[in-house]
Amino acid sequence: MKITIHQTFLPHNDPEASLAFYRDALGFEVRGDVGQGKMRWIAVGPADQPDTSVVLSPPVAAPGITDDERRTITEMMAKGTYAMIMFATKDLDGTFTRLRDRGAEVVQEPTEQARGIRDCAFRDPAGTLVRIQEL
Repeated sequence: MKITIHQTFLPHNDPEASLAFYRDALGFEVRGDVGQGKMRWIAVGPADQPDTSVVLSPPVAAPGITDDERRTITEMMAKGTYAMIMFATKDLDGTFTRLRDRGAEVVQEPTEQARGIRDCAFRDPAGTLVRIQEL
């Protein structure tokens, strides 16, 4: 059996700011954009991985979410504790510099970790922790 990652969902609270991060700073291509205003679902991904997408979605649009859950999600996003994603690159220093120079919020500069990998971290506009490790 072969299972692949097709899509993963990350929250956004400002679709234009999220596009600026994932499309303009990371260089992902836009694969789909449906909805309007803040109620947009935007699929993005690396050009060389056409079968894998990150879907930027409004986190409180799911049916059945209570007002208390909406408040909790909003609070967690503001603190940066709601979501996380890990990417990998062969050029960690170049990727770090590109993101930093394009205004991404730096959480950690490239660092050799005790677990034997080198990585860096940013926050996307919705507060998602984006870690990038060196291959």
